[in-house]
Amino acid sequence: MNTWRDIEQVFLDELANLYDPAEIKAIFHIAIEHITQLKKTNYLLEKSSAITSDQQHQLLEMLHQLKYGKPIQHLTGSTHFYGLDFNVNEHTLIPRPETEELVDLILKSHGTQRNLRLIDIGTGTGCIPVSIAKHIQDAKIWAIDISSEALGIAKQNAEKQKVDIQFVHADILEWEYLFTNGERFDIIVSNPPYITSAEKEEMHQNVLAFEPHLALFVESSAPLIFYDYISDFALAHLEETGMLYFEINQYLSHETASLLHKKGFTQVTILKDINGVDRMISAKKATTSY
Repeated sequence: MNTWRDIEQVFLDELANLYDPAEIKAIFHIAIEHITQLKKTNYLLEKSSAITSDQQHQLLEMLHQLKYGKPIQHLTGSTHFYGLDFNVNEHTLIPRPETEELVDLILKSHGTQRNLRLIDIGTGTGCIPVSIAKHIQDAKIWAIDISSEALGIAKQNAEKQKVDIQFVHADILEWEYLFTNGERFDIIVSNPPYITSAEKEEMHQNVLAFEPHLALFVESSAPLIFYDYISDFALAHLEETGMLYFEINQYLSHETASLLHKKGFTQVTILKDINGVDRMISAKKATTSY
């Protein structure tokens, strides 16, 4: 009978053309925890132990799908984000660590603000609004997505984490028909589609084949279209001196900042992520905006 160490080596060998060794080990630990509930630290103590035939069968079945590029999160149906467990599927982007940094920025800047009114545009799994709602108890939060399937997952995650969020099925490119009663928000946040078709060649096959292109890509001829429309929505619906937060395309950070300056936003700030690349922008609505 094989040991855990033996199966780990099979993963390392079979996935070597897709991932580097550190990524493969991380995937393997996720698979083990999903099948056995064995945490990484416990696994390291048990890795020389024998594995049951049923556990081996399950792991090798997962390996078979991983070899075709299917993300481990789609096989387990969940992922960790900002200390919480989120359901994911093929209709949602898998939340990234860079987006955790966006959540952290908002919480550090507004965590003590009372009666906060926030809206997340293009919510996907709901990872941004759900995480914020868990940390700011009295906030009133909305979330928009064009995908009804994604909203279904986001609603599951809100229920799973026991937070109250108002979900709206809508296309932000038709924002004039939204909140026609003049609702106002203190914060508008969005991680919109921002990858151009020219950048596809740089992307991993598991993203291209298994994650929703609707949530990822924009036409190269209009790479800032969502930032343009969302900032117009912000001008109409942010409270005076309210804040706008974006996750951005690192290659278009200055173009995005310029767009916001031209629309009259102030304190436009480009922020780098943990990898040292331009990844976020914050901006304040000027009091002179309409």
